[in-house]
Amino acid sequence: MKTMEGKVCLVTGATSGIGHEAALELARRGAAVVLTARDAARGEAARGAIARETGSRAELLACDLADLASVRAAAAEFKSRHERLHVLLNNAGVWRRARRITKDGLEETFQANHLGPFLLTTLLLDALKSSAPARIVNVSSELHYRGRLDWDDLQMERDFDGTRAYSNSKLANVLFTRALAARLAGTGVTVNAVHPGVIATGLSREMPRFIRALLPLVLSTPAKGAQPLVRLCCDADVEGVTGRYFDKLKEKPASSLAVDDAAAERLWTVSVELSVPRMLPRG
Repeated sequence: MKTMEGKVCLVTGATSGIGHEAALELARRGAAVVLTARDAARGEAARGAIARETGSRAELLACDLADLASVRAAAAEFKSRHERLHVLLNNAGVWRRARRITKDGLEETFQANHLGPFLLTTLLLDALKSSAPARIVNVSSELHYRGRLDWDDLQMERDFDGTRAYSNSKLANVLFTRALAARLAGTGVTVNAVHPGVIATGLSREMPRFIRALLPLVLSTPAKGAQPLVRLCCDADVEGVTGRYFDKLKEKPASSLAVDDAAAERLWTVSVELSVPRMLPRG
């Protein structure tokens, strides 16, 4: 049954892994799926594969979440093609062994995993609200329990560690979900965060080779990891549920730091300060 017929779904990081599997399943259910990709060739290959397999409409949207100008351009391009957006699945993410700085002067993990999705989401809120009921799903991780945001060093200039940076970005995802849910109350747009499980995906590409070789033996498949994402995107049993954290298919209490409303509001303010100036034309 094509339960998503007539719906438009935007999925970030859909060229491979759980993002691709989620986009594929949404298309199987009849949705018009828009995939974002940094690499045009990989994006087109993923788009074509989904269109051929499902017969549903699939589009490609160029977007690099580690480039705020790219995010702004992608949001504008999406809205030039579509008046409505029923599902926004913020799935894309990176894990870096070494600290990298983006062209915006920010630490890449923080920008790609939190600030880019924050900006994309806020720029698309009008389309989501006009399409209500609509849903936003933020892919977080159980590693958010290990996250500790240092407000004086969010860019981790003093002491960078890849896993700690990733954990902090996943904590930011849950805090963003909480702050956004409060702002969307009464609009018909819901937002939830989800840990999809420990999945064999491209996030492991910078890990040592021997570890990467072992991962497929102990981790879940991308297809299985996509199931919790798809459920939150379209299943009836979570209709109207918002501001929650899910561990795979079950709701679970987030960390004590992730349910701190003051921290959620502080992160929102910082995120606006970091992203809005970079939205303005540079002269």
